[in-house]
Amino acid sequence: MLALYWWLIPVGFLLGAYGTLIGAGGGFLLVPLLLLLYPDESAEIVTSISLAVVFFNAASGSLAYARLRRIDYKSGIIFSLATIPGAILGALTTAYIARRVFDLLFGILMIAASIYLLLYPSAGGGVRMSGPEESPGGKSLSYAARRLVDSHGVGYSFSYNPLIGVGVSLVIGYLSSLLGVGGGFIHVPALVHLLNFPVHVATATSQFILSVMALTGTLVHIVMGTFTHGIQRTIALTIGVVVAAQLGAALSSRVHGDWIIRGLAVALALVGIRLLLMPII
Repeated sequence: MLALYWWLIPVGFLLGAYGTLIGAGGGFLLVPLLLLLYPDESAEIVTSISLAVVFFNAASGSLAYARLRRIDYKSGIIFSLATIPGAILGALTTAYIARRVFDLLFGILMIAASIYLLLYPSAGGGVRMSGPEESPGGKSLSYAARRLVDSHGVGYSFSYNPLIGVGVSLVIGYLSSLLGVGGGFIHVPALVHLLNFPVHVATATSQFILSVMALTGTLVHIVMGTFTHGIQRTIALTIGVVVAAQLGAALSSRVHGDWIIRGLAVALALVGIRLLLMPII
């Protein structure tokens, strides 16, 4: 039966490479694609397939980014734990959303994110330390300061408010699990624009967070019995994304941060518009 879905392997490859490059896991493109390919499937089945594929993509991408030493593990663990309650609730909520409502909600969210990114494409922090004013003792009162040096010797210094990061991660955990997208297309802009992460660190750390969040949502779907209807399609897509995630991480070193953000914005807009026009086209 898996032979019926062999054509999903190259699809998974393309999604995996691009999703890892921008730190979004590929789910933001996979979900609308599945919605278009399988118009009679319930939103619950679509999200269960997507979340499982996102997990394998994010896990593979995390390994690649770990070799590049661009993952901020301390922040990633904190934000990952924050996504878990939201991911569980989101997976449980999907079953109660009508398919057309799901399409509209997904399309509007993607277009809104696209507009924001096109208006504010700045890649955020970089080598220089930037953040709030420091206390007399030389340390920020409410901000966490981070410094990473990747495998190429490039240094990244930045600071952020952990409370904002936890709050954002909780909301993203719910929305991403509800929509089956993994949440990277929301988390990366949030890390860059709200928390001052350099883009390349944001995409790598996002992959790490996605692997935990997507696994949580997938396990909930397995317990609920939803996932049994999409195993073969998931396997075919997973073969492609696991291999391609390594390519996407390698390409990230050669693509400027601003172009990563712009590429994400354009992709979000096109897919969001297509979803809103589904009853017409």
